[in-house]
Order: sequence, then structure tokens, then C-alpha cells
Amino acid sequence: MTPQEKAESLGINFTKTEPGYLNLCIRSGNQLLTSGHVSDQKGKLGEGVSVEEGYAAAKNCCEKILNSVWNTHGTINGLRVVKLLGCVSSAPDFIEQHLVINGASDLLHELYGKDGDGYHARSALGFAQLPTGVAVEVEAIFEIID
Repeated sequence: MTPQEKAESLGINFTKTEPGYLNLCIRSGNQLLTSGHVSDQKGKLGEGVSVEEGYAAAKNCCEKILNSVWNTHGTINGLRVVKLLGCVSSAPDFIEQHLVINGASDLLHELYGKDGDGYHARSALGFAQLPTGVAVEVEAIFEIID
């Protein structure tokens, strides 16, 4: 099964979006670079938002990233995941940002293979606040290989 077929079998919908204020995904050479995509989940990890909810929020961000990639590239096939940056709205003593961002990484591993094109570099950082009070924001870089 291709990554796009896998995604669709998981219920990820690919829909056309209209251009907005910023480019959500831009091609530069053989790379696709995404803007930060924010979760629907609001709040702060360690202050009312659980790690499990944060994990789901990171996965939600990744689904939005994939839709933006699809809008720019026409497919999510033929790509290698290069890098993720995960930002987590965190209480001062919250230290499990990496477990939250696993929600995005695990989805990409499932679609592209953990030992193959889905094996990526990543940063998971805690922030005092994220735009509009969201819990998680994720951005990604993909390499076009086909």
C-alpha cells in the first residue's frame, strides 16, 4: 500500500484548500517545507492537557501537514520525511514534550516506514505559549524522491 492509500485507510481526508495569508507548504528544489500547523486542541500540557491528549494533538497537526503537502505536491507518495519540529505549550515543570510529539512521528512512521522513508530527525520543544492558545504546533520538511 502507498503512503496515501495507508493515510486514506486511516481516515485522513485530503481536501483542496484556498491560499491564505502564508504559504502552508512551499517547494524549494526537491524539498517541501511546511509552515507550522496547529492543533485543534487548546491548552497547556501539564496544566489540564494530558500527554495522551497532546499526542492526539500532535497527530492532528501532522494530518493537517499531510493535507498541505498533498495540496502543493498532488500526492503524499514519493516522499522521504527529513525533519519535524514540534512545539508544545508547556507548564514550567512539564518535561515530556518528546512523548507528545511522538503523535506526529508515529503517524509518519506508520505511513512511510520507521526504518525507511519515515525515519526522520526531530526536535520537540516546550514553549510558554503558542499562537491562539493551541496545545501543539508542528512543522515538517520532506524530500521529493520520486
